[in-house]
Amino acid sequence: MIKDHAAGGVALMLLRDEVEMLRRVPIFSRIAPAKLKLLAFTSDRMTYHPGQNLFRQGDVGDAAYVVLSGTADIIVSSPAGEIKVADVEVNSIVGEIAILCDVSRTATVRATSPLEVLRISKEHFLKLLSDFPEMAVEIMRVLADRLNHTTAELTAARSAKQPQMAQ
Repeated sequence: MIKDHAAGGVALMLLRDEVEMLRRVPIFSRIAPAKLKLLAFTSDRMTYHPGQNLFRQGDVGDAAYVVLSGTADIIVSSPAGEIKVADVEVNSIVGEIAILCDVSRTATVRATSPLEVLRISKEHFLKLLSDFPEMAVEIMRVLADRLNHTTAELTAARSAKQPQMAQ
């Protein structure tokens, strides 16, 4: 009986910890604590070792991941090999594009340090978006920022390859 009570206390502390961590993620910052608690309760806390993949480019998009601790790389396969396109840090969300667009994973996410994440199923993620339109707006901002950053990098890369025009 004491053991069960202690385990219940630890689970409650982990749940509170997860809710606080979710609050730090910009897209969840305006969500009511009760909804965040439900989200944390229905999510799976997972651990990855350096070099392990959360998912691979081309996989079915069945979940989004919130990084609680650690770091990872976002890697895209190309004819020339793997290209690291971004870093993932604490309080980031990854994997949401495949869920939102109903496409396969656009990149591989690989842990670069011990990594702890909350895995949010597609069903729960989409339900949260329908219940909280402000979260959908925040996700649009995050995705637009990523697109802007990618466009700027592509423009810089193409400019560096093209010879300068004579004046």
